[in-house]
Amino acid sequence: MNKLNHVAFIMDGNGRWGKKRKKGRNHGHLNGVRTVSKIVKASIKFNIPIITFYVFSTENWKRPKKEINFLFNLIKTYFKKEIDNIIKNDIKINIIGKMTNLPSNVKIVLNETIKKTNKNKKILVNIALNYGSKSELVDSIKKIELKSNVTINSISKNLYTKGLPDPDILIRTGGQKRLSNFMLWQLAYTELYFLDKLWPDFNGLDLKKIINNYKNIKRNYGNI
Repeated sequence: MNKLNHVAFIMDGNGRWGKKRKKGRNHGHLNGVRTVSKIVKASIKFNIPIITFYVFSTENWKRPKKEINFLFNLIKTYFKKEIDNIIKNDIKINIIGKMTNLPSNVKIVLNETIKKTNKNKKILVNIALNYGSKSELVDSIKKIELKSNVTINSISKNLYTKGLPDPDILIRTGGQKRLSNFMLWQLAYTELYFLDKLWPDFNGLDLKKIINNYKNIKRNYGNI
């Protein structure tokens, strides 16, 4: 039976979910945040040590400014409102990606959240914000070239996810079957699950079914 250390999520379909209900894309994003909360709780229940959510990519800056502003305000408001519950539930928050480009008021809230949850141990929740895997690899190699030779090990040690196990499972909702510049290095031997469900409809039962399937998969890592 496979051990489960890390599950990553590409949360696709929020905008389409909102538009299907004739309430706009932002309504979908709002409900998508609620699904994140449910999945964090389910992950704690299933004893998953690490989960990662792909929240905002380096390519998402191409979206309408109004939608971008809504997304960042949603993130800021959520962490300000929920910080006490996050601490109470022993959840550690980590950000992967380039925070330097984020709005200053969002960075302040995120840095406070990271600081206040730093010693929490029940589950680590990575939030991939302004994240792009190609940029991550370039940044890693730049760091290495200042110090030593470029190797598989040295690249891994300089990724945004340094020190963390690679995801065992990647779940992408929304019906698309692509990685969208997410963890291209880390997902080399990850089990990939693509669901037609839009993210706001994803739930703990869906996660449980995937975990049960994963536990019985033979993982060869190139071997027989």
